[in-house]
Amino acid sequence: MLIHVRHRTRYHYDQPVQSIIQALRLMPRNHEGQYVRRWQIDLDHDSTLRPGEDAFGNVLHMLSLDGPLSDLCLTVEGEVDMQDTNGILRGTCERFPPEFYLRETPLTQPDEAIRDFAHTTSGKCGGNALKTLHAFLAALHLDMVFDTQQTDTTTSAAVAFAMKRGVCQDLSHVFIAAARVLGIPARYVGGYLMRSDDAIHQEAGHAWSEAYIPGLGWVGFDPANGVCPTESHIRVGIGLDYLGAAPIRGARLGGATENMAVEVTVADSYQGEPTHQIQWQKPASAIEQAGQQFQA
Repeated sequence: MLIHVRHRTRYHYDQPVQSIIQALRLMPRNHEGQYVRRWQIDLDHDSTLRPGEDAFGNVLHMLSLDGPLSDLCLTVEGEVDMQDTNGILRGTCERFPPEFYLRETPLTQPDEAIRDFAHTTSGKCGGNALKTLHAFLAALHLDMVFDTQQTDTTTSAAVAFAMKRGVCQDLSHVFIAAARVLGIPARYVGGYLMRSDDAIHQEAGHAWSEAYIPGLGWVGFDPANGVCPTESHIRVGIGLDYLGAAPIRGARLGGATENMAVEVTVADSYQGEPTHQIQWQKPASAIEQAGQQFQA
């Protein structure tokens, strides 16, 4: 399946910005089941993107712009040839041993409720790791309501699990936290999803989880949709939590209030230039921007 992606981020500043520095994790890598046919990152200002890799092996581009700037538009567009691998990862770039992904973070710190959920579910599955992870997947998809209004980018797994609400970022953090309770390495994945309901235009990218099973390797789990990743999931970045896989993180000097609008188009063939209306979001910090772009 050939998937076309366009991801556009527009910034408007109430007062001109003196300078901007951003770290962009917006380019997918090739691995088994995922081959990038073409991919480009374009800016509406003259600038040089310095390519490289981050500590996790994600493709990283550093952007630096000098002002004054009142507006900035960043567009990512490309095509990726996808094949279904039943959620099993092969040929991925690995910079750390699986055990590294047992590390807890503030966003994935488990509380007693998550610990009880993990141990109870594992007990029902006879302690079998793969069966337990699939049980996590089904339970979180069934019990947690997908809700874009109740959480934000600073919401922890424990808080989201207590509310039984959240977006894909929150469900992934809960899944990761529960897996690590049982000593199963787990990590966060940011990317794109071609939705099965034919909704081509989306407000953000997507997020899911991966867990490591000895003898099988890394396996993907998408609790927001209750499935293992398919040929519809384009994998872009990984991390201990969303901060490590954030599509855009950075800082600016000046600018006062910032408004950001995100447009994401994902389709199985080129659909032409989006014509839907842009909706400006409330002002967000640089860290909040990263999460807002992968919450669909």
